[in-house]
Amino acid sequence: MSRNALGFIETSGVVAAIDALDIMVKSANVRFVTWERKLGGRLVTIIVEGEVAAVNSAVENACNRSIKKPAAHLVLASPHEETWRMVEISASRLKKKEKAQQEEGYQDVHF
Repeated sequence: MSRNALGFIETSGVVAAIDALDIMVKSANVRFVTWERKLGGRLVTIIVEGEVAAVNSAVENACNRSIKKPAAHLVLASPHEETWRMVEISASRLKKKEKAQQEEGYQDVHF
């Protein structure tokens, strides 16, 4: 998958964010990159990547079909390398947290 664009959806609540992510990955060829939770999870940003058209379609579908209207959304075509670096830092924090949980004995849940 090409890294031509980043798509952001910021919404209120984890459930609404998961709903938006589900819509995005089902409606277009995009890949989940990371998420950020602020204010104790009351404000959640989901980030996806893919081709510009796919990211546009995914973000638009999520804005129109999510259980909550997003607080903000953005599609960045050809993001600057520093923008990619910032997103990768966020993704690496998520991966470190997952690794620490696995080392503490948490089990991945597979459906």
